[in-house]
Amino acid sequence: MDIFDSAVTTAQGIPQFTARAPLAARMRPKNIDQIVGQQHLLTPGSPLRRLLEPADPTKAVTSVILWGPPGVGKTTLAYLMAESSGREFAEVSAVSGGVKEVREVIAHAKRLLATEGKETILFIDEVHRFSKSQQDSLLPAVENRWVTLVAATTENPSFSVIGPLLSRSILLTLNPLTDAEISTLLDRALKAKNGLDNRVSITTSAKELIVRLAGADARRSLTILEAAAQTALDDERTEISEAEVVKAADVALINYGEDGHYDVTSAFIKSMRGSDVDAAIHYLARMLEAGEDPRYIARRIMICASEDVGMADPTVLPLTVSAAQAVQLIGMPEARIILAQAVVAVATAPKSNAAYLAIDTAIADIRAGKSGQVPLHLRDGHYAGAKELGHGQGYLYAHEAPYGVVAQEYLPESLRGRQYYQPTTNGYEGSLTKRLEKIRSLLKIR
Repeated sequence: MDIFDSAVTTAQGIPQFTARAPLAARMRPKNIDQIVGQQHLLTPGSPLRRLLEPADPTKAVTSVILWGPPGVGKTTLAYLMAESSGREFAEVSAVSGGVKEVREVIAHAKRLLATEGKETILFIDEVHRFSKSQQDSLLPAVENRWVTLVAATTENPSFSVIGPLLSRSILLTLNPLTDAEISTLLDRALKAKNGLDNRVSITTSAKELIVRLAGADARRSLTILEAAAQTALDDERTEISEAEVVKAADVALINYGEDGHYDVTSAFIKSMRGSDVDAAIHYLARMLEAGEDPRYIARRIMICASEDVGMADPTVLPLTVSAAQAVQLIGMPEARIILAQAVVAVATAPKSNAAYLAIDTAIADIRAGKSGQVPLHLRDGHYAGAKELGHGQGYLYAHEAPYGVVAQEYLPESLRGRQYYQPTTNGYEGSLTKRLEKIRSLLKIR
């Protein structure tokens, strides 16, 4: 059933969902105070707040491009903009619509503006799916303010939206919802009259599982909650447990019930660190099938690339960063391929934790009070009075010395001779070991 089968529309054309509508539709915020997340865009005087709370609804509303991952409220914000300003609302999906449909909406908007003086907000979901020519067709309507465009995209607009459209719009970047914000939405839906109206409760572990499976997607979290609640009620239960959530999500949480989220993540990291590429790929598949957020997985891979590979292969970290960015842009299911490539790179790379140990040892010294004064010759000597204090005096410019290395003290006196970075002989770091021996001999202080 399409959600609009269970919706009526206001005179503006904004859907108002009935009790038959899905929970995610019924729980859409009705005003700015009900919005969860995106607080960075809702500060007093911010462009988004001005759009949602126009001081003068008759004044022109700026066209907007909303960029963010699925389920963070892009469609909801479009509805609220139209409702708060009293404008007509028209919606086109770039997945199923095309230039013909857009032109029909624009023609209707022009007639409405001419005959009734009423403006229209045109909401285009997934605008990145429109071709350049399709996006070009929007320009006259935006330039002449026949419509106010609100376009939503999950892909970077710099690459997916044409420049002329970007330059005529405000770009607002929506952040993924945090676990706490998803939890707040679940609590609200359980209690709300237009939600589940306290007909069921939920265990802490079941709610945590929904939050994890939702992957920062509010719509997905409420869809899983509704299905889990119905499963519990069908079994004449009034409390949702993990079992109902698993059934509702249609996910066989591959041993997650036994091993747990943290145990599988731990095994994943340790397999990459231990260079067992097959085990690492196994745990990657396990996490993906359990519904883990691919962005969470990408973050763990990036950390491992720096902590466990480090300078043994300095090309692996930028590779994993690129993979994380690609995962953000592309999403599942294709993101699994990108993640697999990054996992293979980390697992098969030579390993070194020398950089990781170096910074932790240095931090331990600082916390133990082992800091000391910055040597006078290294202090800033570019301000009035610095010379009288001796700051910068005697500093030797490294580029004027053979090999670009000059013998002088860089550490505080109390730490003279302290060595934090101890490279291994693995991979590229093997060459660093020989190079560092030469550098330290040239410095004549190590």
